Amino acid sequence: MQIKLHTRPLAVAALSLAIAGALVAPQAAHASAFQLKENSAKALGRAFAGSAAAGDDASVIVNNPAAMSLLEGNTFQADVTGINFSTKFHGTSTDAQGRPISGGNGGDAGTTIPVPALYFASKVGDRVHIGLGLTAPFGFKTDYDSDWKGRYNAIKSDFKSYDATLSASFDVTDDFAIGASFIAQKTTAELTSAINYNSAALGVLQQGVAAGAIPAVAAPTYARLINTVVPAGTDGVAKIKGDDWAYGWQLGGIWKLTAQDRFALNYRSAIKHHLEGTGNFTVPANAAALLSNPAIASLFQGQAPFTHTDGNAGFETPAVATASFWHQDEKFGLGMDLSWTKWDSFKNLTVTYANPNQPPTSEAYNWRNTWFASVGGEYYLSDKLTLRGGVAIDTTPTYADTRSPRVPDSTRKWLAFGMGYKVSEKFEINAGYAHIFVNKAHMNGVASATGDTLVGENDDKGNLLSLSAKYQF
Repeated sequence: MQIKLHTRPLAVAALSLAIAGALVAPQAAHASAFQLKENSAKALGRAFAGSAAAGDDASVIVNNPAAMSLLEGNTFQADVTGINFSTKFHGTSTDAQGRPISGGNGGDAGTTIPVPALYFASKVGDRVHIGLGLTAPFGFKTDYDSDWKGRYNAIKSDFKSYDATLSASFDVTDDFAIGASFIAQKTTAELTSAINYNSAALGVLQQGVAAGAIPAVAAPTYARLINTVVPAGTDGVAKIKGDDWAYGWQLGGIWKLTAQDRFALNYRSAIKHHLEGTGNFTVPANAAALLSNPAIASLFQGQAPFTHTDGNAGFETPAVATASFWHQDEKFGLGMDLSWTKWDSFKNLTVTYANPNQPPTSEAYNWRNTWFASVGGEYYLSDKLTLRGGVAIDTTPTYADTRSPRVPDSTRKWLAFGMGYKVSEKFEINAGYAHIFVNKAHMNGVASATGDTLVGENDDKGNLLSLSAKYQF
C-alpha cells in the first residue's frame, strides 16, 4: 500500500483533494418543522384558536403582548408540553457511482422532549401591563441509527432556540390596546452525519477527468487505487456544534369589536444569528494513514483536513404574522387563528471553517412560506370545569425535491382536546392534548455533499400533551 501511494502521486493528490473538498457540514436544520407553538396548555386544547385574542392566560405575553390588557392583577403561570414525535424512513440509497449503500432504514428517528414555558404578568397602572415570558419557540431532534443507509445525509440533528421575552401593553382606549416585546434568543445546534471517503474520492476523480486534469485513460487505474486504499464503507463522522445570542421584537394590537368579540393582530420579527462553534471528525485508520502519508501531507499548507476546527454559519429564525379572533359568550367561547411564517428567507446554509483546507460550503434550500389555520373553542360545563376542542392545518415549507431526513416534515393536521379546572378563584389548572396527522414526507433524491442519494419517504406522526398551572393575585 505504501509503495502504491508513492508511485502514483497524481492519484494520491486527487484522493486527498477529493477528501478535503468533500467535507460539508451536516445538512441544515429545516424550517417549518422546528417551529414550536406549544407554549400554553389552555391554547393547545383549542388547537391554538384565538391564541392572540382570547386573553385568558399569560401566554399572550409571547403570542400578543397587547392582549395582556385583558389580564387583571398579577398572574404567574407555568406550562410544560411533552412532544412525542415518530418518523420512520422507507426507501433506497445509492452512492455517486450508483452503487447501493448498505444499512437499514434507520429505525424510529423520533423522540420525546419536554417544552417548558414560564410567565409572569402584572398590571402596573390603569392602562399599563408588563410581562416576562421564558419559552422555547423553535426546536427539533431526530436521531437515526448510525449505520443506516441515509447516514451520509443525516444521523443526529438537535436544534433549540430559547427566548426571554419582555412585553408591555397600553390601553389606548377602552376598546383598543397595543403591545410590544423585546426578545432575547439563545440558539444552539448539534448536527452529525457520516463522511463517505470512498464516494468523495471517486466523485472528484470524475470531476478531474471531466476538467482534463486527469487523463481519461488513467482514470480506471486511479479508481482501482482509490477503491483499494479507501474501499466502499470507509466512513467517518462529522459533528458540528454551535450557538449564538441574538435579539428581536414583536408588535401587537387587540380590538374589542363588540362586548363579546375581539380581533387581534401580532407580528414577530425575524431574528438573525451568527452561529459559532466547532467541527470535530472521526477518521478511520486507512483514511488517517492516507492523510498522514508525506505525499499527501505536503499538499496541505498548515492544518490538515478532518481535524478539530472552529466554524461559523449564518442562520435566521423567521418572521411570523398572526390574525386571531375570539367570541366570548356566557356558556362558551369560540376562536380562530391564521398565522403566516416567512420561511422564504431561508434560502441556503453556508458554513465557513477556520481551517483553510476545509473550504466554505453552501447548500441551497429555497423554502416556501407557510400557513397555520385553526378553529376551536371551549364550553363551560360549570363554574369550575371547562371543556375544549379544536382542529388545525399546518402547511410545510419543504417539498420532495429538497426535503432532508434531518427534519422530514410534511403538511400536518391537528385534532385537539383539553380541559380546565378552577381550584379556587385564584388558582386553576389546565391540560391539553393533540394528535398530529402528517402527510407522507416524500424525498425525490436528496443528495449528500458527496453525491450519495436518498430516495423514499418518511412516515410521521406526533402527540402533544400539555399541563399548566396559573395563579392570579
